[in-house]
Amino acid sequence: MTAATVPLSRNRDYRILWTSQALAEFGYNASTIAFPLLVLALTGSAAASGAVLGTIAAARLVAGLPAGALVDRWSRKKVMLGCEAAQALAAASLVAALWRDVASVPHLIAVAAVLGISAALFEPAEDACLPALVPAEQLSTAVSLNAARSSLGQLSGTAAGGLLFAVGRAVPFAVDAVTHTLAFVALSFLRVPPRPAAPRPAGRLGAEMAAGVRWAWRQPEIRVTAFCAVVLNLFFSAFYIVVIVLAQQRGVPAGQIGVMAAMLGAGGIAGALLAPYLHRVVSPYVSIAGVFWVLTVLTAVSVLVRDPVAVGAVFAGMALLPPTANTTIVTRQLLLTPDELRGRLSGAVGLVVGVAGALGPGLGGLLVQVLSGRQAIGVCAAGMAVVTVLVTVSPTLRRFPRDLASPDSGVAVPAS
Repeated sequence: MTAATVPLSRNRDYRILWTSQALAEFGYNASTIAFPLLVLALTGSAAASGAVLGTIAAARLVAGLPAGALVDRWSRKKVMLGCEAAQALAAASLVAALWRDVASVPHLIAVAAVLGISAALFEPAEDACLPALVPAEQLSTAVSLNAARSSLGQLSGTAAGGLLFAVGRAVPFAVDAVTHTLAFVALSFLRVPPRPAAPRPAGRLGAEMAAGVRWAWRQPEIRVTAFCAVVLNLFFSAFYIVVIVLAQQRGVPAGQIGVMAAMLGAGGIAGALLAPYLHRVVSPYVSIAGVFWVLTVLTAVSVLVRDPVAVGAVFAGMALLPPTANTTIVTRQLLLTPDELRGRLSGAVGLVVGVAGALGPGLGGLLVQVLSGRQAIGVCAAGMAVVTVLVTVSPTLRRFPRDLASPDSGVAVPAS
């Protein structure tokens, strides 16, 4: 049996990578949900709580472009190992501070910064390694399974974080330290094939970052999909906050709001599991455009929905198709991009999408303050509708190919 026909379940190195990150993402999400609870317990300040969580997002955004360039310079396995070690040590330092009763907000912010920077480095390193670990014809399945892993880690880690914090303030962070330590040990056994060409001698980091951005901008498919994803992400993030705030104003119990949010994650998991099949039977254009149409229609329909369970069902429906479109887009990007630029591409795309995700909640909060609930949702639906029309008529997306030969391996992704 050749490497190209070995199922992913028997691919030793992909299995190590997937399992190690399933553990790490569980711990990461458990500690992330515990951060604001800990800050509130220590200081009673909601502002300080927001500052700690904001530090994670801000660190990821600030480090995004440099991280991609560094990943293209350095050994990607060593980058991943370093990130796991840094996160394990940061979480352990917080456990020690809580045990000695000396934990402080500056310490929490420092730990949050380590988590954010590590995530900014790890993600492009993993993305860049994936085509070397998985045959080209299985890359789309690997991408969708990674998405399922992330959704599962977010759902289970977030649910467990609050329970672990109730057991003890240090418990979720201790779990985080243990999971990252286990991930470090597992990744030490990962065998990453040699890169097709040795990285060029390190020059100015800024010039390398700019070169990566210029290359991505010259690719019409990357440019168009990134722009559309940014706009959609902005208005969906705003819509999500609007719905949560409206539910609180209507007196919906916190537990039911939590169920609504959990159904979004459940829909994402189901969609990620369906993605390999849908990726094979649905054309790339339909899979991408379908996401925009479904989100636009369901956002408009949500104006008529008040029952929390029904709202949760809308959330689940919204999360069902994006994994297929993401699989199509990410697979295309990884195979289109030369190995020496994959880290920078991942960092640049993560940055622009992350900025939209960070600005969206602020936009949602502003809309709720100045408009009625229906009007706020209407603005979000209108914003999505505009970009949906652009996606529908885009000649670049209409020609989005199903087959692409990898520039490194010469292997083509087969059409269904």
